[in-house]
Amino acid sequence: MQNKLIATLRARLSAGGYFWLQVISGGIALVGAGWIFGGIAYEVVDGEPLTVLDARLADWLHSHAFAPLTQLMLSVSALNGIAGISILSVMLALYFTWKREWYWLLWLAIASPGGMLVNVLTKYSFQRERPFFVDPIVMLTSYSFPSGHTTASTLFYGTLAAYLMPRVKTARQRAMIVFAALLMIIMVGTSRIYLGAHYLSDVLAGFAEGLAWLAVCMVSVATLRRRRLGMATA
Repeated sequence: MQNKLIATLRARLSAGGYFWLQVISGGIALVGAGWIFGGIAYEVVDGEPLTVLDARLADWLHSHAFAPLTQLMLSVSALNGIAGISILSVMLALYFTWKREWYWLLWLAIASPGGMLVNVLTKYSFQRERPFFVDPIVMLTSYSFPSGHTTASTLFYGTLAAYLMPRVKTARQRAMIVFAALLMIIMVGTSRIYLGAHYLSDVLAGFAEGLAWLAVCMVSVATLRRRRLGMATA
């Protein structure tokens, strides 16, 4: 019944209506993610209770680290670092090119480089130091807030999920795609906290930042596509 209702709605939804659906949903996601990011940033800057939780969780995970899990977390982190996400993005870009999915190729081109530039600028704006341990698992000298790994994984897996969802038939399949994307993002964020590279708030802010930028990408590409279709039919 639900699937039939969705199919009917899609059949009656005009191209213009679908455009405004994208714009409205993108706007809601942007405002919501921005609000979450702002709340986390306020807590971090003012040393609110979230930073206490940050320190306690970081210390607890570091004190309970053990070799097999550490190796797994290092692998997850490496796969979703700058090099790993870049390779995955190039592979996805080649697939979009092969399929002549030009708007999705543009989306990916805006999402990954643009989102990571925003992340770097944000890091230098807050200049938060990373967690400190006498015997660290990883040693990094760059700033901590927000997590670049989490932002990058949100951008990549979010783009992939957005591409796949309209191409499946059932709500269950769409839910599985969203679940898989979120699971990957959560695994990446968890690996960064476990390894002592980031605090919990860094990871949450990285997710919010990535989600906000994905919303920008969706609205931008939808607007460009709308204008080009309008010019073609004029």
